[in-house]
Amino acid sequence: MSCRVVVLLSGRGSNFQAIAAAKLPVEIVAVVSNRPQAAGLAWARERGFATVALDHTEYADRAAFDARLAHEIESHRPDLVVLAGYMRILSPAFIDRFEGRLLNIHPSLLPMFPGLKTHERALAEGVKVHGCTVHFVTADLDHGPIVIQAAVPVRADDTPDTLAARVLAQEHRIYPQAIRWFAEGRLEIRHGRVNLKGDPTSQSVLTTER
Repeated sequence: MSCRVVVLLSGRGSNFQAIAAAKLPVEIVAVVSNRPQAAGLAWARERGFATVALDHTEYADRAAFDARLAHEIESHRPDLVVLAGYMRILSPAFIDRFEGRLLNIHPSLLPMFPGLKTHERALAEGVKVHGCTVHFVTADLDHGPIVIQAAVPVRADDTPDTLAARVLAQEHRIYPQAIRWFAEGRLEIRHGRVNLKGDPTSQSVLTTER
């Protein structure tokens, strides 16, 4: 039986597209967006995925929206919920409900540069290596247990846009890999760290730009 996945997105959905193209042992049972006009939602609809638009502006507060969102997700009986460019902070109640089956990708080498404008901040700090991280979501924003990271060198002539483009290419590599490991039952969390079953080092994996 394949792993049932619900994808949440807010924008163009490039990571979702990479996941959909990766031929993973999963079934994407729904694509949900808090923005009805999101390009990623239209892309999913055109390709026959079940889609749901829930406009967060129609709800009184974050808790009310997240309760509705959680109800919608649960109706699809997912094994895994994937945040693919979902641009809303999730409430603690929502995170608790899906603990251990909620993945996110962040455009930095966490724990460095949590939050927004990661590429601008990396350049401003003068770091020599930047990248992206797939992690399990916890109530501590952008600090959940790390599954896999990919690193890219920061070049002397980089701008936020050029750096972002190279990092995004790595996102499209490592997010499908993390989902594959989850679907295969290879990820386990011990003491806040992710161990990869079958890996003799039992550590999260760091890959580098090709």
